[in-house]
Formats: sequence, structure tokens, C-alpha cells
Amino acid sequence: MGNGINKVLPDLYLGNIKDARDPELLAKLNITHILSIHDTAAPVLEDMTYLCISAADHSKQNLIQYFRDSIMFIHESRLKGEGCLVHCVAGVSRSVTLVVAYIMTVTGRGWVEALAAVRSARPCAGPNLGFLRQLEEFENTELTESGSVLSIDPGGRSATGRTRSMMRRRSRPF
Repeated sequence: MGNGINKVLPDLYLGNIKDARDPELLAKLNITHILSIHDTAAPVLEDMTYLCISAADHSKQNLIQYFRDSIMFIHESRLKGEGCLVHCVAGVSRSVTLVVAYIMTVTGRGWVEALAAVRSARPCAGPNLGFLRQLEEFENTELTESGSVLSIDPGGRSATGRTRSMMRRRSRPF
């Protein structure tokens, strides 16, 4: 398994399945949202807000289809100042892929740079080759063609007031 829970950004954490079941740890870190992505993902703890995605750690597993919902879930919790834990079983591949897609979206950075940022916080991060290809595809198509998925919230209103080009001009760190 991965090396426990790691803070990637303010109010954004990566961890493993054990971390997601530790109410004391979650409370200590102000984590109120859990994005669970593994074969048997399901809510476990009361008083938590969940997004559960059933997905295998297999190179042919399509994760791009879950990027938008995952990005919105993470972003909405962070906008409220509430912590979000993203986890799979080990916290190495599936969960890392979703966090990299989120960082790409909010910073306008490419997948290589976003993955490097995640690895600086969580050295065991290592999406499988299929997931790396999906991150590259996401960078080259979704982000390039449509800008940030955060520009419109599910209700059709502006969620951030920023476009990807505006985010790219910002030079402040993550």
C-alpha cells in the first residue's frame, strides 16, 4: 500500500483505503469529502460526503469518463474550505490519476508537471501506463479544446469565473 495519507494541496489529500476508514485521522485533517475509486467503492463512514467510483486498476480501464465529476467534487469541497481525501486501494494509481487531472484543470499545467507535483507530496504515486495515456489525451483534447471544466458548474452557472487561459497566466505555485 501507499505510505499513508499525504497533503497534495490545501484541503486535498491522497491516501489508501485504510486512511479512508480512519475517522480520527479524517477529523484531525478536516476531511469531510471522500472520493473513493476502486473495484468495490462504497460509502463507509457516516457524516462524510462521498463520490464512489467503481474502477479497476487496469490499463484498459477508462478513467477519463470520471474526470469531470471527480474534478467538480474535489473543487467544491475545497471551495468550502473542507478537506477532500482521494483514495483507491493503495493510493498509487487510480486516485493519483484523478488528482493529476484536477491539478491540470485548476493550474493549466500539463500532465507531466502535474504528476511531478503530486510525486513531490506522495513519492509512491505511479499511475499505470494506460492512465498516463489518458492524462495525456485529457491534456491534448479536453483541456485544449474546451478549457477548464470548472468554468461551468452542474447548474450552468460560472463556478470559478476563470478560464483556463486566465489560470495559465497566473504564476503562483499550486
